Amino acid sequence: MTTPAPLLEVDGIRAAYDRVDVLQGVSLTVAPGSITCILGANGAGKSTLIRAILGLTPPHTGAIRFDGQAIHGLPTHRVIARGIACIPEGRKVFPKMTVEENLRVGAYQVDDAVEVARRIEQAYTLFPRLQERRTQLAGTMSGGEQAMVSIGRGLMAQPRLLIVDEPSLGLSPLYVKENFRIIGDINKLGITVLLVEQNVRQTLAIAHHGYVLSQGRLVAAGTAQALAANEEVRAAYFG
Repeated sequence: MTTPAPLLEVDGIRAAYDRVDVLQGVSLTVAPGSITCILGANGAGKSTLIRAILGLTPPHTGAIRFDGQAIHGLPTHRVIARGIACIPEGRKVFPKMTVEENLRVGAYQVDDAVEVARRIEQAYTLFPRLQERRTQLAGTMSGGEQAMVSIGRGLMAQPRLLIVDEPSLGLSPLYVKENFRIIGDINKLGITVLLVEQNVRQTLAIAHHGYVLSQGRLVAAGTAQALAANEEVRAAYFG
């Protein structure tokens, strides 16, 4: 049985701010249909890795390939058009727009109004609470509800790869648990997920494979079960 080709390949990238490398030769793969996680503390380089993939901070060496095609050097809108969407850290909804207006922003590249309406209904099926509050300004909602808006907006592009950045940030334990359940459900729909997080226990509970990033370098990699059993990872993150 042959192993399917990676959906995303990051090959030896180095990315810098003000000529100082933040990422130092990072290589990883994301298998189609998987939840792959990137674990690391603040300052590890996780956000820079996301920015490099999205074309916001292009690597100065190395390569990034999506579905076998090079995407490093492409402008961000063309990276997104290939089938990558990102749910940003801190949710970042448009506060003075309604729930439904926020969702529509996620489908800005879709010209078919009927198709956009169909995708909105799919979002409401996944998040019934958003349908109840479709005319409410997103900025007046709770953090957990804004997280639903942000995830729904990301799914409006019907991505092949969904990057989720720190979904537990600033949420109550109840909403954190709900968010991770939703991410698992999204993956079951066939969407590949790259999950970037500090919450190691919850992340490894739903991930298939993972990498640990520290000071811009990958220091561990393996299945979620192997990482959870790794003594160095346990000492660093589980106490």
